[in-house]
Amino acid sequence: MIGGDAAGMSAASQARRLKGPDELEIVAFERGNFTSYSACGIPYWVGGDVTDRDRLIARTPEEHRARDIDLRLRTEVTELDLARQRVRARDVDSGAESWTPYDKLVIATGARPIRPDMPGADAPGVHGVQTLDDGQELLDSLARTRGRRAVVVGAGYIGVEMAEALINRGYQVTVVNRGSEPMSTLDPDMGRLVHEAMEGLGITMVNDAEVTKILTGDDGRVRAVATQDREYPADVVVLGIGVRPETTLAQAAGLPLGTHGGLLTDRSMRVRGHEEIWAGGDCVEVLDLVSGQERHIALGTHANKHGQVIGTNVGGGYATFPGVVGTAVSKVCDLEIARTGLREKDARRVGLRFEAVTIESTSRAGYYPNASPMTVKMLAEHRTGRLLGVQIVGREGAGKRVDIAAVALTAGMTAEQMTTLDLGYAPPFSPVWDPVLVAARKAAAKVRSSL
Repeated sequence: MIGGDAAGMSAASQARRLKGPDELEIVAFERGNFTSYSACGIPYWVGGDVTDRDRLIARTPEEHRARDIDLRLRTEVTELDLARQRVRARDVDSGAESWTPYDKLVIATGARPIRPDMPGADAPGVHGVQTLDDGQELLDSLARTRGRRAVVVGAGYIGVEMAEALINRGYQVTVVNRGSEPMSTLDPDMGRLVHEAMEGLGITMVNDAEVTKILTGDDGRVRAVATQDREYPADVVVLGIGVRPETTLAQAAGLPLGTHGGLLTDRSMRVRGHEEIWAGGDCVEVLDLVSGQERHIALGTHANKHGQVIGTNVGGGYATFPGVVGTAVSKVCDLEIARTGLREKDARRVGLRFEAVTIESTSRAGYYPNASPMTVKMLAEHRTGRLLGVQIVGREGAGKRVDIAAVALTAGMTAEQMTTLDLGYAPPFSPVWDPVLVAARKAAAKVRSSL
């Protein structure tokens, strides 16, 4: 196993459940200091919602070793020798190198943060946030920083979550975003709602701006972020530009990569064309069940499922991973942001004609106390009415409603079929017509009128 987080250690644990140490020897390499942790929880640890780093760790190295998994921390695999079925690994501390043979190889190398190639990107006070070590370095940096100005570069999931974390830490936060609106995983009209809410929280949003360099002071530490138009003072900078599949080893070994740079596998998570090699987690591309194309989606939910499938197959069983519909949910302070399926530009890119509707509703019956506003956008295929995608922005109770649409997408339902779903209702939880169903009714009517 190359990689000791979600996919790798889920695979190792599942394989061990199926076969004992006398039947299967498991060696796992992890170049960092931790295993089986929640990278998704790092912004909430940095922001203070999670007070103890160890609460993000699902299973410690000692727990894995107690299950007869030979886990080698701070050991980085540097080369794959496919012809001789072996990997070369280097001890991070001593530099010593050695070869380890394999009968079955699992690649779970994850993703790496996109770090811009520009002056100052590696200066002290500039942080990417991908691992627990990254989170600890950022917290240590915040503790040493006297000023209270922070700039977040990028306004995707990591960017908006880190903006919230820094607001919670008492910083003045500016988010510099090269897109027209934050959250490019949403359509711009829905991203605008996020923009307005972030500014309402005191976050300064700078859209349509490309960072050109990071400026440093006489001490070498970051002092500002520069765009073509102006400079934004910063005592700390967090990079939230996104991630790319970490497939350097795989590419050097000649393994097949997709258009997004991720490893290509079959439904059993076996690397295409290689009978004894599997891959999972953030380093692979997966099938989008709505568009029918391969996508790269870095989420722990997928990585753990990949690991279960791989571990079952490595352990002598049989399992498959059918694909995804692209569901994700996040928040910035009390604003909940969710999406599943295709955006408008996704649908156009794959040649789908669609109808789009947007509705305003509330999280509870309008007369019930604390009912909060919610905006739901729905895309349905022209003529057939097949559901293509849903986006939701709102307050408490908005985000997890996207799961209704995720199930409908997976089942291939139409907007018309969704209108008859028997969802739970009581005034404290929903209006009589749930907001998702209101959107489905409007989408179905628009499809009918377009025929």
